[in-house]
Amino acid sequence: MPNTDTSRPAEIRAVIRDFLKKRLEAKIDRPQQADAVRASLQTRFDHATWIDAAARRVQALQVVTHTLKPAHPKADGTNLFCRPLGMASLTVVGSHCLGSDFTSDVSVKNAAHLDVHQFLKLPLQDRTLLDLILEKDADVAAALSDDPAQAEAWIAAFAAIVEPRGKVASHTNAKQLYWRVGDDSTNDAHYHLLAPLYASSLAHSVFQTINTDRFADEAKDARQARRDGLFTQHTIHEYPQLAVQKLGGTKPQNISQLNSERGGNNYLLASLPPVWVSANVTPLIGPDSMFPAYARRPAVREAVKALLDFLKTDPDRTKETRDYCDELVDVLIDELLLFGAELHSLPPGWSQVPECRLGTAEKHFLDPGGVLDAARQAGVAPPTDSADELSESFGNWLNGRLKDPLPMGDPEFLYWRDLACSQLDAHDWEGGHDEQ
Repeated sequence: MPNTDTSRPAEIRAVIRDFLKKRLEAKIDRPQQADAVRASLQTRFDHATWIDAAARRVQALQVVTHTLKPAHPKADGTNLFCRPLGMASLTVVGSHCLGSDFTSDVSVKNAAHLDVHQFLKLPLQDRTLLDLILEKDADVAAALSDDPAQAEAWIAAFAAIVEPRGKVASHTNAKQLYWRVGDDSTNDAHYHLLAPLYASSLAHSVFQTINTDRFADEAKDARQARRDGLFTQHTIHEYPQLAVQKLGGTKPQNISQLNSERGGNNYLLASLPPVWVSANVTPLIGPDSMFPAYARRPAVREAVKALLDFLKTDPDRTKETRDYCDELVDVLIDELLLFGAELHSLPPGWSQVPECRLGTAEKHFLDPGGVLDAARQAGVAPPTDSADELSESFGNWLNGRLKDPLPMGDPEFLYWRDLACSQLDAHDWEGGHDEQ
């Protein structure tokens, strides 16, 4: 049923007029600009003149969801625009999971034509101008031109932005692989040659989600609440061993528009099988510190190396730098708590044998039940400053791991100590055993 709202074409035309006005003002508002130049620009940004030119320039653009250039910047083959809602529903994660909430990408050979893509992305309530063009919306046609034939020609030109350019083809620089579809591995006819494309819209959604989970104010507040031992309604998401793939080097726009918006950064989630650790937990009998054993944990080694490598770059003293360092130290503190929890599985009292040379604070952390029982039998008060002592030991240990080649001193020690103390105070390893 056709839309009978006669005001809608005028509203769409007003959005287009505002877009052209802003672009004209950006170019015409320059000092000492000749009147002839101003007049030429005003003619160029006339509604019909600009749209007619844009309908020709759109041939240099292609709106895509799956693009070839991430495989190689000089790959020049077929890109695809595939609406996620039109894809088969699978049980694995893929572009089909995006549904109607996805951001299309644009492949462009000349960045000077990107204003046409911005034009097609103009929001019209919950849709874009391109969405309506692809649906051959009658009101959009009326807004573009009073001449139905002219409007139809422009709509056809703009709609072609989602169509593949030329023949469907791969490229020498593209990735290709043979996929066996038959039973005979020696028969070439039993293989399909696949040319994988980069799921740009899916990668962009993943990038935005991870950045929100890591850097949004709610996420930062939630992590701070965890450090302070406070309740938070916001879920904390962690992405261990996250990698970043840079595409396009210093010219990410050569890959695609969305890649340029990400600064060339593309996240890679860890694709590793779980590591099963079956070694028996044994008492720390003999060493005078628990930190050598703690430092041998794989996650501890990785976090210390990441922190050391980052600080070696002499990063700017910004909030982002501090937040990143805090995240790595949080990993170390979490591993410290996990290390203690593993020792809690031993029968209480193992730390009370003469051969155990650990300090009182470390004994209390690793064997709280044994320390409290020994205090009751001796008729003395249990230790109350273990968290403070353990935090100082942690600060000294971390300074020691970083001081070669970095200059670590009292300010760094105090910072590490305070981070550890806030979490150790919040943890129940001490209070949870007072009632035993």
